Amino acid sequence: MADNNPGNFANRPKEEVQDAARKGGQASTTGGFASMPTDQVKEIASQGGKASSGSFEKGSEKAKEAGRKGGSSS
Repeated sequence: MADNNPGNFANRPKEEVQDAARKGGQASTTGGFASMPTDQVKEIASQGGKASSGSFEKGSEKAKEAGRKGGSSS
């Protein structure tokens, strides 16, 4: 079975893999919590997910269905 996952280095062009290797484990992105001031990260974390844009409208059928499925595979 062929694996076409773009995250797999075997599926990427040789030049791209070599470029990634030259970075030697350095972060490839500068976003996310790692780039935020500690105070801001603590503020977001203290909200316990309330700051999230959320995927579902509260009480929607999709939310209920997702809740029923829990962590089971789809």
